[in-house]
Amino acid sequence: MKKSTIWILSAVMGLAFLSLLFLQISYIEEMVKMRNEQFDESVKRALMAASKDVESAEVERWIREDISEAEKKAWEQSSQGAMVQTQRFMITSPDGSKIELKTFTNKPSELPRAMISRKHGTKTIPQTSRSLVDAVKNRYLYQRALMDDVVWQMIYHASNKPIAERVNFKNLDQYLKSGLIDNGIDLDYHFKVIDRDGREVYRCSDYSDEGSESSYAQPLFLNDPPARMSIVKIHFPGKNSYIFDSVSFFMIPSMIFTFVLLITFVFTIYIVFRQKKLTEMKNDFVNNMTHEFKTPISTISLAAQMLKDPAVAKSPAMFQHISGVINDETKRLRFQVEKVLQMSMFDRQKAVLKMKDLDVNEMITSVINTFALKVERYNGKIDSELEATDAVVSADEMHLTNVIFNLMDNAVKYKRPDVDLQLMVRTWNESGKLMISVQDNGIGIKKENLKKIFDKFYRVHTGNLHDVKGFGLGLAYVKKIITDHKGTIRAESEMNVGTKFIIALPLLKK
Repeated sequence: MKKSTIWILSAVMGLAFLSLLFLQISYIEEMVKMRNEQFDESVKRALMAASKDVESAEVERWIREDISEAEKKAWEQSSQGAMVQTQRFMITSPDGSKIELKTFTNKPSELPRAMISRKHGTKTIPQTSRSLVDAVKNRYLYQRALMDDVVWQMIYHASNKPIAERVNFKNLDQYLKSGLIDNGIDLDYHFKVIDRDGREVYRCSDYSDEGSESSYAQPLFLNDPPARMSIVKIHFPGKNSYIFDSVSFFMIPSMIFTFVLLITFVFTIYIVFRQKKLTEMKNDFVNNMTHEFKTPISTISLAAQMLKDPAVAKSPAMFQHISGVINDETKRLRFQVEKVLQMSMFDRQKAVLKMKDLDVNEMITSVINTFALKVERYNGKIDSELEATDAVVSADEMHLTNVIFNLMDNAVKYKRPDVDLQLMVRTWNESGKLMISVQDNGIGIKKENLKKIFDKFYRVHTGNLHDVKGFGLGLAYVKKIITDHKGTIRAESEMNVGTKFIIALPLLKK
């Protein structure tokens, strides 16, 4: 797959994810807005119910106080044989509206006393019945006129009284709480009452200004003149938490799934690019492997053809030379095959290590003695400064030996042609660790390549010339072995100056 195709797919997937995220955020915002509107509507209904309860309480108080007194007087008058006579008056207010006023007066009753006796006979029963009906009618007219008078007194005088005399604030608190619960809001609140002059006349005992920027107001007596209206104001400190809790059942899982989707999307893109990179590196590896195998195979084939020549068979020196070439190339081919087989260990979680107590100073001395011959072919020299006083670690001797060999072999491969090779191997102790460094004076590594040198199949480019042998597995092998020994390795390099590999291994615990 081309890189441009991957980028196009990534852009499409990214756009789809952003669109989904935008729709999700819009839906959550709409849900929060709807919850706020529902909350506001519920609070308004609760305040309206509380206002009606306050008005009902005032009416009840007026009836209890005024009618009881008026009725007492009326009963005294009616006991003296009086009856109620009502009169209607129409009053026009300054704004043009008309008000009907009813008054009542007492006059002696004209109804006969109703009684049933044998003296008057059976004809008196209908007359008595009519007398009772007339009495009930007159009683109804009396009570209605009495109520009309009380209502008029309320309309004319109630709004003139101070709000503190008209409202029981403890009962108002109960009305508010009951109204909120009836509308599905069980939330702490604070309220205060403002009179018609805008002065605060009451606030609840635990009043706090927290959340007062979003308060609700409701007139206590809706029929009062606008200039005389008293207002109750209520606010909820925990409103935002209440709204959030009401939508969190959807929002939190939605955010979690969105985050998981984002991580999956990013990881998928990373894997695609990584696989593309590995594919390219494997292709380079196959090409390089073909070239590496082609040379010894061609040499062996040519030597085999020369052995068929009768003249070669007659010359022992020539036969010995050709046999040596075949032997050398066979060893070289075997070495390359073993390098390829090392790839299998990278597919495992961990290499199979045979751990034992190993003195690294002695091991490095042995490696230097063996490798010195190869360095001398290039007029090179190996120096060592094995200054570690505690050099015993738990390690696999074969693999750790291969690590040092690989680092030295790289120094030979990437030497500068115009400078004699100089290798320096050092050991020292540092904060409970054994430090090993292998330094050369080769061509060096660019900074952009320095982070990739431990990647599998990666080889530093040296131009179009194929003058450096290998498959790009050496440093990847070194990195894995050191990591499996619970150590670390890093590289420091400068172009045309040299490269230095530094290894840190944990010391053997005593």
